[in-house]
Amino acid sequence: MNYDEFLQKIFNLTGIDLSLYKEKQMKRRVDSFIANNNCKNYDVFYETLTKDTKIYREFLKYITINVTEFFRNLEQWMILKNEILPKIVKKNMKIWSAACSTGEEAYSLAMLLSDFIDLKGINIIATDIDDVVLEKAKKGIYNNKSVEKIPEEYMKYFTKLDENNFIISEELRKNIVFKKHNLLLDKYPDSVDLIVCRNVLIYFNDKAKEEIYKKFYSSLSIDGILFVGSTEQIIFPYKYNFAPIKTFFYRKISK
Repeated sequence: MNYDEFLQKIFNLTGIDLSLYKEKQMKRRVDSFIANNNCKNYDVFYETLTKDTKIYREFLKYITINVTEFFRNLEQWMILKNEILPKIVKKNMKIWSAACSTGEEAYSLAMLLSDFIDLKGINIIATDIDDVVLEKAKKGIYNNKSVEKIPEEYMKYFTKLDENNFIISEELRKNIVFKKHNLLLDKYPDSVDLIVCRNVLIYFNDKAKEEIYKKFYSSLSIDGILFVGSTEQIIFPYKYNFAPIKTFFYRKISK
């Protein structure tokens, strides 16, 4: 089979439409993974995926590109804390951490919000397409390197488990709901006050990004905020009925 046929079979098998990712970048990643697993072509590799659960899971993790960290690009999080949240924060506000990977972003959000409202009033939905990373996120266990960049005032939410690992407090974890979600296929949450989706859309092609922006718009409440990554500024945001309010922050406006 050729690459396009392979993509269709992967979609049928996993529900992940790799044709909506940037083609050259994704093909390079797929071909590299296939070569590293000593498969000579797409047919052989696809057959391997259907028979070997371990390789299947490794492939899913590899193509969904799970790269994250606590307070990634800290200066942007400080803008969220000092300039955005004071204007929109309220008890029981609804927040969505989309494509949350192993959970660092969702927990960063919860820590920031704890400066404004009681933890019991925090309502964060954190989603990802990868079951494996979601399980790690739910456990809330991170190694020493992962917590290096966390501002000191938030380390109160971490307890040292052993020489190498910390665990996030239960009071923080229980206010975040982690669940599986495919940005390209699944229904989006509604009436969300703040959507945080960072360093994910760079991997999608223009067609997929346009569709996601439209769905984000519908998902947000009136005057809801979209927070994107440091390489993901929206070109012509008004096309999607978003108004830029700070670099990387956009407010939903009426159509």
